[in-house]
Amino acid sequence: MTIRVGVGGWTYEPWRGVFYPEGLAQKRELEYAAQQLTAIEINATYYGRQKSQSWRNWAAAVPAGFVCSLKASRYCTQRKLLAESGDSIRMFLEQGFTELGDKLGPINWQLADKKKFDREDFARFLDLIPGEQDGVKLRHALEVRDESFADPAFLDLARARNMAVIFADAEEFPRIEEQTADFTYARLQHSVEEIETGYDAAALDEWAKQAKVWAKGGRDVFVYFISGAKLRNPAAARALIERLK
Repeated sequence: MTIRVGVGGWTYEPWRGVFYPEGLAQKRELEYAAQQLTAIEINATYYGRQKSQSWRNWAAAVPAGFVCSLKASRYCTQRKLLAESGDSIRMFLEQGFTELGDKLGPINWQLADKKKFDREDFARFLDLIPGEQDGVKLRHALEVRDESFADPAFLDLARARNMAVIFADAEEFPRIEEQTADFTYARLQHSVEEIETGYDAAALDEWAKQAKVWAKGGRDVFVYFISGAKLRNPAAARALIERLK
């Protein structure tokens, strides 16, 4: 089993002097983060295309075994009709992230808040998402944010395509625990600033146990500390990594 743990993004000014050492050059922050964590969810891709050289630089900055997940472009996922996002999906896929090679993690297709489940529209949307790009196999995870997706029809669509439904530990979003793919993708969003590690020891112990349950049978697991008290998320990730050793 392989359990990778990380945070969302790596450029965050309040981390400087807390997570990043004082005086560390900004251009070396990804390199440093990759030495402390085992994965990162790149969120810049949600807002726009990245340059080919950026992907090559990022691939060179992280060690073997480290994984970069991506957030799909908002132009693909923040639509009234998802089935009409074909051109945006193509542009997102062709930006060069396959330069990451085996350091490429799953792609997070995060839908708009309160986007309702429409089986026909959603099935057509999923049919637009390929299983590979530039000869590189892709893994896809679906982050839904409305209770209407707690529907067996949605789970069947995801399972048929080996797409994971993201486990969201957040009160405002549905908590769907069904495993629909050969990997698990979790986003934990309850860190608090008053605790140096974001979560207390008991909570971290429980998440370590849960990650091991998800990993049974050789399943890859990706756990990201997102939102909440963002200042504390790197410490939470490191504390969980220590418990999993």
